[in-house]
Amino acid sequence: MLSSLASALKIEDLRRKIVFTLLMFLVFRLGAHIPVPFIDTAQLKQLMETGVLFGFIDVISGGAFKKFTIFAMGIMPYINASIIMQLLTVVIPYLERLAKEGQEGQKKIVQYTRYGTVILGGIQAIGMAVYLGRSGVLVNPGFVSYGIIALTLTAGTAFLMWLGELITEHGIGNGISLIIFAGIVSRLPGGLYAIYQYVTTGEASIFAVLFFLVIAIVVIAGVVAIQEGQRRIPVQYAKRVVGRKVYGGQSTHIPLKVNQAGVIPVIFAMSILLFPQTIASWFPNNSFAQWVQNFFDFRSVPYMIMYATLIIFFTYFYTAVTFNPQDVADNMKKYGGFIPGLRPGRPTAEYIDRVLTRITLAGAIFLALIALLPNFVMATTGLNIYFGGTALLIVVGVALETMKQVEAHLLMRNYQGFMK
Repeated sequence: MLSSLASALKIEDLRRKIVFTLLMFLVFRLGAHIPVPFIDTAQLKQLMETGVLFGFIDVISGGAFKKFTIFAMGIMPYINASIIMQLLTVVIPYLERLAKEGQEGQKKIVQYTRYGTVILGGIQAIGMAVYLGRSGVLVNPGFVSYGIIALTLTAGTAFLMWLGELITEHGIGNGISLIIFAGIVSRLPGGLYAIYQYVTTGEASIFAVLFFLVIAIVVIAGVVAIQEGQRRIPVQYAKRVVGRKVYGGQSTHIPLKVNQAGVIPVIFAMSILLFPQTIASWFPNNSFAQWVQNFFDFRSVPYMIMYATLIIFFTYFYTAVTFNPQDVADNMKKYGGFIPGLRPGRPTAEYIDRVLTRITLAGAIFLALIALLPNFVMATTGLNIYFGGTALLIVVGVALETMKQVEAHLLMRNYQGFMK
């Protein structure tokens, strides 16, 4: 692997892409330390230590939320806007036509996603400003300070969105995913130091840490297996004679991924469950709001049940939105393809749908277990750290996809890739 990486750095185009991506990471990390104005840092630190709200946002923002810097909201508004836009593409005929128009239609959808990001980011930023004002964190609470804070946070999210698009265009890999990846990985040194402190102060035994490491290794292996796992349905194409040439006759397959939806169901389920907590946090002295916060606490049993149920639901929903068995069957029939033992058309679509339903269940249950993993780890080891299975799923998935892109660049130039 090291020799392959050295070969990658020898290619001028690939080296330029890697260096550009690393420089964008540096800009992201610098921005994660620029504070938002009108914030009392001492009160903010006390508030963040006593609450568990927005823990996942802090993880993917690389710690920018707890420090409340200009990148405090991270790229979450963009992710939510992208998910909403994909769902609206199925519901609204105009967006569905744009999605089928090729590159020009995709440009318009991307533009609408940007507008949605700014709108969602602005709403979330205003909510955060009001929440901090009522919590006594602002130095001079008022209309002006609320407006400046909301504008700063929204601008930070828009800048991160632009940064991600730059990485996608001029760097290596998907820019938005890599920004999330960089934010999560930047928390790793602090997490390791926290574990070291737990051991030195006697809060956790060395056996608990070893058990934690074993769980982490097993989870990484499981994430790789599920991310790369697929069911291959064999497809045969009939021979066609056009003039003196013979077309078709080859055998191929349809790769159905076990985790077709990726990490999107987890993010969508978490966004929905965070909404009641966010609204309730605006009313700290209200008894009903306090009950809502306790009910939706991530350590409560009702929260875990709802969380797992929503993840499984959105896994099936998003898979149904992004993969249509009927379209696949129609395309196969159009080009003379068929699954051995099945008639083209409706029987083929029903078979693909049945197989997809079964393997999606395994992927959905896996996503739910990974998302609930922090609760079991903290209960078993006693380590009070946010060991995010979701974060681990994102890191491994992004690393695999980026490695595949580097692999493709190497193979195009006759270099041996990372995988042998």
